[in-house]
Amino acid sequence: MEMENSTVLSEFILLGITNTKGQKTILFISFLAFYLCTLLGNLLISSAILADSCLHTPMYFFLCNLSMVDLGFASISTPKLLVSLWAKSRTISLGGCMSQVFFYQFLGCTECLLYTVMAFDRYVAICHPLRYLIIMNWRVCAILAASTWVTSSFHATILTSLTFTLPYCGPNVVDYYFYDIFTCVDTYVIKTVSFTNIGLVPMTCFLLILMSYVRIAASIVRMRSAERRRKAVSTCASHLTVVCFFFGSCALLYTQPSLSNVLATSTQIFCNVVTPMLNPVIYTLRNKEVKAVFRKMKGG
Repeated sequence: MEMENSTVLSEFILLGITNTKGQKTILFISFLAFYLCTLLGNLLISSAILADSCLHTPMYFFLCNLSMVDLGFASISTPKLLVSLWAKSRTISLGGCMSQVFFYQFLGCTECLLYTVMAFDRYVAICHPLRYLIIMNWRVCAILAASTWVTSSFHATILTSLTFTLPYCGPNVVDYYFYDIFTCVDTYVIKTVSFTNIGLVPMTCFLLILMSYVRIAASIVRMRSAERRRKAVSTCASHLTVVCFFFGSCALLYTQPSLSNVLATSTQIFCNVVTPMLNPVIYTLRNKEVKAVFRKMKGG
């Protein structure tokens, strides 16, 4: 079959969120508030963890990594969206498109792997409490954290390189608020990209998290002390909540190809804009140690 003619494009036009006529000022203020709260919340979490030795534990070490991921994830598309709403500047260069695709894959994969590592940390803490500090020593924590970042960087580099070797056909107008993977050919390359993004990485991580929590649930049921059960459930509640937000949104977005454009955009905005803001809130509202450190910082 003869391949369609493809054009080398140097820039694209992002049309932004559809059906927002007369609502751009409200949307700008809302997204700006979400973005500022995300920056403030995650910077406060990271500062508290780094500043106070009480929080120098494996759980908070991984939470600090998650805060850095959320800071980056919120900055992939939100600033460009704010510019398009305020200044009506909708053009984005090819380099900007490549950066968005790379960092979206890089930080998305890192977050997915971090949730898996954090589930393993909770498994060791609850199922093997006496050996916790031996198993989750600082060397192991550093290797696990570094592995998530390095693996994700290779993942994003390979997928971005594969994606931009494919020809792009059609106009340079993108009916969306950030550049996603678009192509005009159906080859093994795009199938590999789609299978890796939608199937292999998230499903593997989800199954590992599920296995960890099955073992955790079995250990909690066997506990004789109601206080120990309450503490065990409390330590897992925050992680389970953010995992449900992350994988629930991914499942809705990628397993429903017939999803309406409005619902798909709303789900994507929830993943990219709202979830990075909610993570620090979820981890601090029920956490006495973090709240105590914040009170100490405020008093100082």
